[in-house]
Amino acid sequence: MRSLTALALSAGVTLASVGPAAAQAASELKGSDQTRLGDGRRTLRRLPLNLGRGFSGVFHRESILPLFVGGVATGGASVLDEPLRASINPDPAAGWGQTVGTAGGAIWTGAFVSSLFAASRFSENARFRAASYDLVEATIVNAGYVQSLKLIVHRRRPNGTNRQSFPSGHASNAFALATVAERHYGWKAGVPAYLLAGLVGASRLKQDKHYFSDVMAGATLGYIVGRTTVRRNSEAMAAASPRTTVLRVSPIVAREARGLMLSVAF
Repeated sequence: MRSLTALALSAGVTLASVGPAAAQAASELKGSDQTRLGDGRRTLRRLPLNLGRGFSGVFHRESILPLFVGGVATGGASVLDEPLRASINPDPAAGWGQTVGTAGGAIWTGAFVSSLFAASRFSENARFRAASYDLVEATIVNAGYVQSLKLIVHRRRPNGTNRQSFPSGHASNAFALATVAERHYGWKAGVPAYLLAGLVGASRLKQDKHYFSDVMAGATLGYIVGRTTVRRNSEAMAAASPRTTVLRVSPIVAREARGLMLSVAF
């Protein structure tokens, strides 16, 4: 019986997908690796860098379709601005409009998002940690774009109070947060979140603070910002995935052969 020595070298490289499903894939990582990656990228220390990535990330090919659809919808809504305003019969003192509008404002939304973020720092649930971080980042990025557009467009509000009508900051922020929730938790969270965002937009019409086109533009911007925030942070997590080299030595025992198999995975 002859003795043979076999040497086999195998290399495997895992590529992380980057696209619409990247956020879901990242949030489904299990165990300590997920927590470590989330803590390594979505941290307060890296927040300025991630904010910069969020601001620049909206200029991406994945934003083209929602921007086109939202632009068309905003243009169509502008035709209905005055007719819809007349049919709604705006009432700033309306109970539900004032309540929802206040709850969707910067103060209460900021407090809500900050509370979630603070709570997540004590949680071992990596998805919750990542989602709360993205909520904070999306809120900041969205506010920057909203205020910039308000200064550029300078549109007078329907009630004539000032020239900060376009786009609706309330609607934009609500849709940004809803999109982050949907990207991390799927449609079971996305559906109620988007419905609530729509109610926030409707409250601004009822209070005579915005035209219909302001709300549509805000919703479009918020969706793009929320989508961009999750995508960019998930790309960072994928890029941070460590490449480990594993060496395995296995015996080969066959009828006509004896030897070792060397396997290297990296």
